[in-house]
Amino acid sequence: MNVKTVAKPIDPRVGIGHVHLKVADLDRALNFYCAVLGFELQQRFGTQAAFISAGGYHHHIGLNTWVSKGGSPPPPRSTGLYHVAILYPNRTTLADALRRLIAAEVELEGAADHGVSEAIYLRDPDGNGVELYRDRAPADWPRTPSGELAMFTRALDLDALLAEGAV
Repeated sequence: MNVKTVAKPIDPRVGIGHVHLKVADLDRALNFYCAVLGFELQQRFGTQAAFISAGGYHHHIGLNTWVSKGGSPPPPRSTGLYHVAILYPNRTTLADALRRLIAAEVELEGAADHGVSEAIYLRDPDGNGVELYRDRAPADWPRTPSGELAMFTRALDLDALLAEGAV
């Protein structure tokens, strides 16, 4: 399909509501997503599946062992999910997420300022890529003189982020 031939773009109200991740050990995954990141358990089905969310929604993340119990991460350079991106409402809550990661001694893979957003990159215990990020207001997004989006990737100042909302 030639993308340039699409006559009508998708409705702008369309969104992505949740993600399901295959995990090897449900308890280990729940410890990471709930105890470290702070999601809340909404429902659990024994050792097979759990549904977690922020704010009481039915689920933002489904975790399951249906075909992956005891499994290993996919090999490098294979297809699959690159990362799941978790949007934080503001810089203060992203800073809180960073403090949680540091307290739990979770290794970061990177941190970037993309102009439109600030992001922290890591892996969950099953090797799934996770991006924790916050968007800047669209009025603050970098643009070219002709008005096109001009995203970039620069190092994110983690010390400045940690100072955000610090008590």
